[in-house]
Amino acid sequence: VDLVDTPITVLRLLPPSSKHVVPKNLTFTVHSLLRSPLASSPRSMSLLIRSSYVSQFHTRNSKPSSFSDQTPSKSPFFSSFNHNPLINLVYKRNPRMQSLSFPSSMTVKSSLIDPDGGELVELVVPDSEIELKKKEAESMPKVKLTKIDLEWVHVISEGWASPLKGFMREDEYLQSLHFNSLRLKDGSLVNMSLPIVLAIDDQTKEQIGVSKNVALVSPQGDIVGSLRSVEIYKHNKEERIARTWGTTSPGLPYVEEHITPSGNWLIGGDLEVFQPVKYNDGLDHYRLSPKQLRKEFDNRKADAVFAFQLRNPVHNGHALLMNDTRKRLLEMGYKNPILLLHPLGGFTKADDVPLDVRMEQHSKVLEDGVLDPETTIVSIFPSPMHYAGPTEVQWHAKARINAGANFYIVGRDPAGMGHPTEKRDLYDPDHGKKVLSMAPGLEKLNILPFRVAAYDTVEKKMAFFDPTRAKEFLFISGTKMRTYARTGESPPDGFMCPSGWNVLVKYYESLQESDDSSKQQQAVVSA
Repeated sequence: VDLVDTPITVLRLLPPSSKHVVPKNLTFTVHSLLRSPLASSPRSMSLLIRSSYVSQFHTRNSKPSSFSDQTPSKSPFFSSFNHNPLINLVYKRNPRMQSLSFPSSMTVKSSLIDPDGGELVELVVPDSEIELKKKEAESMPKVKLTKIDLEWVHVISEGWASPLKGFMREDEYLQSLHFNSLRLKDGSLVNMSLPIVLAIDDQTKEQIGVSKNVALVSPQGDIVGSLRSVEIYKHNKEERIARTWGTTSPGLPYVEEHITPSGNWLIGGDLEVFQPVKYNDGLDHYRLSPKQLRKEFDNRKADAVFAFQLRNPVHNGHALLMNDTRKRLLEMGYKNPILLLHPLGGFTKADDVPLDVRMEQHSKVLEDGVLDPETTIVSIFPSPMHYAGPTEVQWHAKARINAGANFYIVGRDPAGMGHPTEKRDLYDPDHGKKVLSMAPGLEKLNILPFRVAAYDTVEKKMAFFDPTRAKEFLFISGTKMRTYARTGESPPDGFMCPSGWNVLVKYYESLQESDDSSKQQQAVVSA
C-alpha cells in the first residue's frame, strides 16, 4: 500500500475527531510523518507508523494479545477501521526488514532503549561494604550453589533479568510460569518467560528454619553472596517442566542436569553479590555486563544495536545474514548500526561445541574479515541454556533489551532441539519468531526474522535461499557441520572461513585422541 498516494486512508485510520480514544502523540506522529521528508519513502512511513502505533496500544492495554484475534465485537477501537487496507500492516508489530531508500540528508536517530523496569539492576555490593557483608554472611545458614545456580547468580547480579532483584519468590515464580511475564507495582508488564529460581533440599530447609537471610556458597566453597528476606515454597518439578518445555519426556538436557536432581523446595529473596562473578577460564574479558555493553555502544556512537545469539560456530551463512542486516539498517537511515555477536556462555548440552572453542572460532571470523571488527562487539551471554524453544527465546530477547539492543535477529527454531525420544523437532521451527512478534513485554524490541541462507552449489558460496532454484541449494545443519568436523571431511568451499574451520577440526581431533587413549587404557586394565 502506497501511503503517500492514499493519505486519506491514513487519516481515517487515526482520525483526530474520532470518538475512540487515540493517543495524542500517536496522532501527532502520523500527521508529522505526512508532512515530513519521510513522505518520499512510503515504506519507511509504514514502518514508523506501525512501530509507534503498537507501542502505544500495548502501553494502554494491560493484556496484550495477537492483533489477529481482535474482532469488531471485542474491540470498539478497531470496529470503525477493520475495512481499512492498512490494518494488516499496522497489526504486525515487527515487520520484515525491507530495502528502503532515504534522502541523503535524512538521519534517523535511535537512542538505546530503556531496560525493563526503567533502571538497570546491579546487585554487586560496593567495595566499602564487602567486608561487613561477608562477616554478616558467615553467621547465616548456608545454601550450596551448583554450577548452574552460580550462572544464574551472575545473570541476576548484572541486571540481565532486570527488574528482577533476586531469585524469584512464589508470586514472581507463578507469574513467570503461567503468564511468561511479571506485573510491576506501577501496573506495567515486563516479559519474564523463564522462572529464575533456586532449589534447596529438605535438610537445607530445616537448617534455615525461621532465618530470614541466607548465605550463598559457590561450588568451590566460597561465600559469594546472600539472599535476604527469604521465602521458601514448594518446588513442583513436574508442573515447572511441563509448563516450561511443553513436555515431560525424559532426555531434556537442562531438566536432567539441573531440575531432576534438585531439591523439593524453592527459596527466593533479594540478592547481594560480594564480587563480580568470574570463571578464570581465560574468557572473562569477553563477559561484558549490560552496563559495560551500554557504555561500549555509547563509545562507538551506535544509533542502532542488533543482537545475534548463537550457540554454534559462525559459518558464512550467519555472516551473510548479519552483514545484510547491517546493510538494511543503513538503508533505513541509521548511520552506525553495531552488531552484538552474543554467544551463550552458560550450561549447554554435551554435544554442543564448548564455549572456549566457539570463542576461538569467532575470533578467527573477525580476523579473516568475514565480520567487521569495527562494527562488531563480541561478548558472552552468561545464561544457562534450557532448549525450551519459543518460551526460552523470549528470555533471550528480553535480556538483550537490558543490554541496550533495540533489534533482535531470530531464526529457524530458536532455542530448540530435536525431540528427546522421537525423530522430529521438539518445537515447530516457525513458532519462535511468531511468538516473539506477539510476546507481552517485548513491544519496544524490533524483531528481525532470519532470511534463510543455504549453500548455493552453483555460485559455490552461502546465499539467501531462492525457492525457484531449490534443487541447487544445500542445507548444512549444525549437526551436519559437526559431523564434517568430527570425521575430518571438509565442507563445501565458501561454507566457513578456513581458519575458523580449522579450529573445529582440531577440537574434534582432540576428542578422538582422548577417546582412543581412554580405550587403550581400558584395554590394558582388561588384559
